[in-house]
Amino acid sequence: MGRRRWQPGFPSRVGCRRGRRGGLLDITDLLGLDTLLAQLVLAIGAAMVVGNIAALVADSRGRRPKGAEGDLHRTRAWWLLGVGVLIALWGGLSLLVG
Repeated sequence: MGRRRWQPGFPSRVGCRRGRRGGLLDITDLLGLDTLLAQLVLAIGAAMVVGNIAALVADSRGRRPKGAEGDLHRTRAWWLLGVGVLIALWGGLSLLVG
């Protein structure tokens, strides 16, 4: 009997621990990539929400960044705020469910 070659879809043989599916742990379970991806999606969505709220509040108070030309595109800021909320919800719900 020779060594078994790695095949796509075959879990990596890392240690002797058992994973969620009853087999040997694959690299996704070992590194927690599912949780990491959900956390990254949540962080990107939250950053979009905070950044656009800060831009809208600063514009309403009359503050502008140094060297900025032109006006704030309020419609774009509101649109990206909504997109950020949806992305943050997606990431948060993925963390709760997964």
